[in-house]
Amino acid sequence: MNLKDCYNFSDFRKLAKKRLPSPIFHYIDGGADDEATLKRNTEAFNDCDLVPNVLASVGKPDLSTTVFGKKIDMPIFLSPTAMQRLYHHDGDKASARAAEKFGTFYSMSTMANNTIEEIAEISKGPKLFQLYVHKDQSITDDLIERCRTSGYDGMCLTVDTLVAGNRERDHRTGFTTPPKLTLQSLMSFALHPEWVFNYFTHGKFELSNVKTKTDKGTNISKSVIQYINEQYDPAMNWKDAEYCAKKWNKPFALKGVMSVEDAKRAIDIGCTAIMISNHGGRQLDGSRSPFDQVKEISDAVGDKLEIILDGGIRRGTHVLKALAAGATACSFGKMFLFSLGAGGQAGVERLLQNMHDEINRNMVLMGCKTIQELNRSKIIYRK
Repeated sequence: MNLKDCYNFSDFRKLAKKRLPSPIFHYIDGGADDEATLKRNTEAFNDCDLVPNVLASVGKPDLSTTVFGKKIDMPIFLSPTAMQRLYHHDGDKASARAAEKFGTFYSMSTMANNTIEEIAEISKGPKLFQLYVHKDQSITDDLIERCRTSGYDGMCLTVDTLVAGNRERDHRTGFTTPPKLTLQSLMSFALHPEWVFNYFTHGKFELSNVKTKTDKGTNISKSVIQYINEQYDPAMNWKDAEYCAKKWNKPFALKGVMSVEDAKRAIDIGCTAIMISNHGGRQLDGSRSPFDQVKEISDAVGDKLEIILDGGIRRGTHVLKALAAGATACSFGKMFLFSLGAGGQAGVERLLQNMHDEINRNMVLMGCKTIQELNRSKIIYRK
């Protein structure tokens, strides 16, 4: 199996599983606790059906929309995801170049393995930075200022990771950052010599954006879970979020909003967008899926800020349903990480091309010329 055989989520997942050591693969694949929310994130899209209109003379539909002040060529973009060098030695560079090629957002995590400046240098496409509030405020301030200097277009503050979720798969597989040989993982690494060779011959593994501010960025002898629990501020509150929004003073979102009440408060503190997200089912198991919440949140605040549905996307039809329910755009993490692990930049490009083609084809079948025509009349919820 290779990239040309990858047509959908399952295909990319299978190829990534073949190419990645078991602890790395399962770090992408897993969720918290019993993984009920992880499963629900995608299953929720089956609770409604699309309603097409025929003979609409669509021609070539316009897939563009605007988020974070930037027009993008398709209504989906790459979610911010940490430590992409684990999945392919080109990491964020591969993702950023692929996103630029398809005219959509690349998103950088605070916990990236490349610097803010490195990615700004190689990509002129739209860029979003994902911020975590650290206990040391100087780290937070430094990240914001560097993004401003480097010309990033938007910023999102992740608000659902005050402590790390209980990701039991990582315990079972012996996942650590950086990867190290354990009794659980030894055989898997031995069976993936190409990954091991590339990992050890393409520079030191580090959290590049925080390495000068804390030794945890270079001396990562513990798991990512321990890093989160030690470095992030569990007492973060609405005043902290407002501080970040005002200090950035450009398009700004809260990532991890799941309730109408919090969406309204996001407006009050100056957010221009929210990302409806449960962190890919990796934090609070048993919580609602983003698609479960998008309709209600859109009804309450959809005319006041951009709504991005983050999580569970596997098909172009999922994007159409999210937009019809009230989202401005969608973002995805798990699926693009599998494509990155499956084939680096070429893998991400293959995925984005597949998604573009699916959305385009299904827009024609729906009888919709523009994204804006995807409204509530285009979906019916099952009883």
